[in-house]
Amino acid sequence: MVKLVLGAEHDLALTNTLLDVLRELGAEEVFRNWGVAGSQEINTLQYKLDGTPLTVEAETYIGLSLSGDELAIQSIVDRVRDRKRG
Repeated sequence: MVKLVLGAEHDLALTNTLLDVLRELGAEEVFRNWGVAGSQEINTLQYKLDGTPLTVEAETYIGLSLSGDELAIQSIVDRVRDRKRG
């Protein structure tokens, strides 16, 4: 399992692109959580993609991250980067 920080947690364009890619691949959202502790906020979304668990987190001072199976993560990140290039 790997965790990759994709960018800033407040980058809504990046977040929307990532979530669009996950939906297009058929990922199913299975859990959603939001919390605040002091000055930090964390949003957590958990997905299943072909039975493989994936976690998207947006955390203050950490960024927007995607964690899960290395091959799945790389495939998703490649699609996100392709979209960002336009």
